[in-house]
Amino acid sequence: MKKFFVYSLLFGASVIATAQTADSVVMTIGGKPVMINEFLFMAQKNEGVDFSNKKSLQNYIELFKNFKLKVIDAEEMGIHQTPSFAKEYEKYRADLISDYMADRKGEEAAVRDVYNRMSELLEVSHIFFPLRGNIVSKDTVEVYQLAMQVYQRINNGEDFEIVGRELADTENIAVFFEHVTNFQPMRTPKVFENAVYSMAPGTISLPVRSSRGFHIIKLHDRRPNPGTVQVAHILVSSSGLDLTTEEKEKELYQKAQDIYNRVMAGENFEELAIAYSGDKGSAAKGGILAPFGVGEMVKPFEEAAFALTEPGEIAPPVKSQFGYHIIKLINKKHIPSFEEQWESLSRQIRQGERNFEYYKAFDERMKEVYDFKFYPDAYAELQALCDEYFPTDETFYEKAKEMEKPLFVLRDTVFPQSEFATYIQVCPFSTKTYSGDFMQEIFDLFVREIYTIFLKEDLYTMYPEINYLLQEYRDGMLLFEISNRKVWNHPFEEQEAIEQQWLKELNTKYPVILNQKVIKRLMKQS
Repeated sequence: MKKFFVYSLLFGASVIATAQTADSVVMTIGGKPVMINEFLFMAQKNEGVDFSNKKSLQNYIELFKNFKLKVIDAEEMGIHQTPSFAKEYEKYRADLISDYMADRKGEEAAVRDVYNRMSELLEVSHIFFPLRGNIVSKDTVEVYQLAMQVYQRINNGEDFEIVGRELADTENIAVFFEHVTNFQPMRTPKVFENAVYSMAPGTISLPVRSSRGFHIIKLHDRRPNPGTVQVAHILVSSSGLDLTTEEKEKELYQKAQDIYNRVMAGENFEELAIAYSGDKGSAAKGGILAPFGVGEMVKPFEEAAFALTEPGEIAPPVKSQFGYHIIKLINKKHIPSFEEQWESLSRQIRQGERNFEYYKAFDERMKEVYDFKFYPDAYAELQALCDEYFPTDETFYEKAKEMEKPLFVLRDTVFPQSEFATYIQVCPFSTKTYSGDFMQEIFDLFVREIYTIFLKEDLYTMYPEINYLLQEYRDGMLLFEISNRKVWNHPFEEQEAIEQQWLKELNTKYPVILNQKVIKRLMKQS
């Protein structure tokens, strides 16, 4: 089989035009035929058109004819050949095609799943057993067995944190322990995140394998995300001071209390921050800090800031490792709305391993459209091979390129194992380091590549309205530009007369021939 699909990243979709027979042309304007499908498509957008009513139909014909006359006049002026016109039209075309090559509802659902997770902050610990480099199945056995042994210790009653920290301090094995007080989505491998959000507080997971290794996870708590807060502060710094004596500690606190009393007595907070704050970066701005969320500041400072409720409210001196803070609330905000987060989240999801969730609905629909058939036994043979050799290994390719069993079928086209092996060599792009995960991700991308090529070829026949939408937008751009030049740049009270004179000239300049046979048939069929 030719390796056409492996190397084909471009396409040449042919637009199939309606045959220009006498029965398909509703009118001819300036020698250019107007097809009945375009005529009807535009009529459907005009709710006032009633083809069974002769007067309504005649009014629509007159409006449509005048619209087309102006468009033809704009073309004669070469407006459609300007760089600005071409740029705007191409952007619309690209956006329109993109909409047809996507499942927007499915994409929104994937983004909303992530957004909904943002409403919570999770406290989680995990014991991490890393896997190094590109690995095959046999490389995971020893690490997995160690993870299971540790899990059994915890399951038998040993303390999770004690076991985790003990192992992390052991020099002869590579194990890490981490405690995260404010876990949020999009910051860890997808498998790890999905496991965390599926857990109930107090539970411990079996070893979970991510792209980085195995994790034993404990979920401590789930609580609402309070959003962000912005404050100003005056820092009475402890830097360079010896606070080992109670007397020095009291002196520092008293200094902070004196400033706080002056603020509460009515002195200007910003001026006091400029004069006394040890945080020179914010002092120059009157003590104002950038907005921050939970987990971004030292805990005592964060807790005091979020405890404030009304803008302008000021907290008494709060101690941290940096000294004492006098904190003034500027404002508090809940987490941004879904609409505000949409662009950022969708971009992150599209670009990473989560793109399969983002495109899942569309992938499934296209497999159905193109009658996708998968042969699991043929895939299992490749899986057995990648358990021995990483898919990018030369030995993997040398063996797989000789395998010719059907792997899957799309649009009655059979793709054998060897063609997939070639694709892995040409496009070895995956976020995974475990051979089985790597091959699965490449396989999913391969299938998507194939149906995308098919869809680009079939797009205009599968969705014929695309041609009419493109024509409508193009004509609308021309109409706007020429109307602006011919009519709208004149005083308002003169515009009606100027337009009527312009239409009279257009009807003389570009002869209009109506196909009465087609028009009568439209009336009868309505």
